[in-house]
Amino acid sequence: MNNGLADDFLLLALDDHGKNLIGDLRLNYGLAGAVLLDLALAGRIELAEDRVTVTDPTPTGDPVVDEALARIAAGEQPRKADAWIQPLADGLRAKVLDRQVEAGVLRKEQDRVLWVFPRTRFASATGAQPAAETAVRAELTAAIDGNGDGDGEVPARAAALIGLVQVSGLAEEVFPGRPKEELKARLDAITAGNRAADAVQQTVRRIQAVIGSTAAITAATSAATTAAIS
Repeated sequence: MNNGLADDFLLLALDDHGKNLIGDLRLNYGLAGAVLLDLALAGRIELAEDRVTVTDPTPTGDPVVDEALARIAAGEQPRKADAWIQPLADGLRAKVLDRQVEAGVLRKEQDRVLWVFPRTRFASATGAQPAAETAVRAELTAAIDGNGDGDGEVPARAAALIGLVQVSGLAEEVFPGRPKEELKARLDAITAGNRAADAVQQTVRRIQAVIGSTAAITAATSAATTAAIS
């Protein structure tokens, strides 16, 4: 199975036991952002005056991505990228998880916390890091170490995933043991130097920014609401 960015992001965000490393909000928004990034990289959408516009309705061959494409294309009028994050996030995680289970990458496990509360986790089918995740980690590590494609540039898809990892708070999990400031500087440089065509590059950057700001605003609002109630 050829993974989309959403699949790669999901595997990076879950540990081998199925624990979500970044929380539901960032995972869900990150997955929605990954789908938008795949569409941008495939030349299917662009941001015109900060609104998502379909430039090519041709299916990509990825059912998850194509469902999002059809939904955006069916809109009566273009909407801003941040207005698409929540709608695209609804039910998306379950779809990506299901196809990773069907592919034999993850295994669905159900148990109870304190023998009372039901819990479902999607752990590695082998108990060890999935081969697909290992390959993605190797690709991203090569990118930040400067071993992109031989000319020092990082492929557009890897750069997009690195930006997504960064804004979702996954960087230290994906690149452990590296000095924080040095890591941030390198990730910033890769995102800024994405070699995708100009229109695609700008769309990718804006989507990444939207993911980060949307998650941050929602988290802050939730925290304020909780504090007010208590």
